[in-house]
Amino acid sequence: MTEAWTQAVRNQLELGRLLPLGGPHDGTWITEQAAVQALERATAEVPGVRLESLRVRSAPLQPVSEPAVRPPAGALPPGPLTIEAAFTASLVRPLPETADELRSTLLGAAAEQLGLATVTADIRVTDLREIPKAGMTSRTAATAMRPTPESAAARSAPPVTGTGSMRGLVRELADVATGVSGVARLTAVLGSRPVRVEDHDDPPGRHIEVHLAVGPGHHPLHVARAVREAVAEAATADTPGPATVAVLITETAAGDGPRRSP
Repeated sequence: MTEAWTQAVRNQLELGRLLPLGGPHDGTWITEQAAVQALERATAEVPGVRLESLRVRSAPLQPVSEPAVRPPAGALPPGPLTIEAAFTASLVRPLPETADELRSTLLGAAAEQLGLATVTADIRVTDLREIPKAGMTSRTAATAMRPTPESAAARSAPPVTGTGSMRGLVRELADVATGVSGVARLTAVLGSRPVRVEDHDDPPGRHIEVHLAVGPGHHPLHVARAVREAVAEAATADTPGPATVAVLITETAAGDGPRRSP
């Protein structure tokens, strides 16, 4: 087992699941890590709560849909999601009131700020404190503030690789994607290229996968839809078949809250 392979596995575990955004026709996914960080920011104002853990997964026994475009490798299919949160609570206010506010905040942020199709939030209290500590907040906040693998890679994006016309196409599509309002930068997950292009002959067409970070004040799903439309239009200029585009959001920036999803 090489050191590089070991680090790749660790990075993948940090990224977590690849969660569907929107519906089956939206062709967009977000890393669990990015979603959790956004949800943690949303719950920072819930008084007397310190998050101990926060995960997002497919809701059990719920139907899923076939995505309209080929998903990133290992991505969850579009369908309902559930949030699992464990937290320490202060007894300054009634526990049911605290739990209800936390659940409401998580579900609201997931749907309105991100576009996750969540249906339930499983809230579990792990500890109680009579007096809240000053600045009581998420225990995982330090993790959320630590630079992620894709963030570090994005500061110095890898060069476009390939040969001839394909290399020029990849560069062109990268420029198109970064030109969309709300795209902070393209990102490299696990050292892969931010823009991947694959042509196929039977049936003729082209598939593109774009990895990106969303800037502050922008709704991730809105940005992804705009990127998909712009990239698909640019990618069909020199191909006889249709172009499909999948977007993976690896980071959402802190800042002013994004506009709500329609």
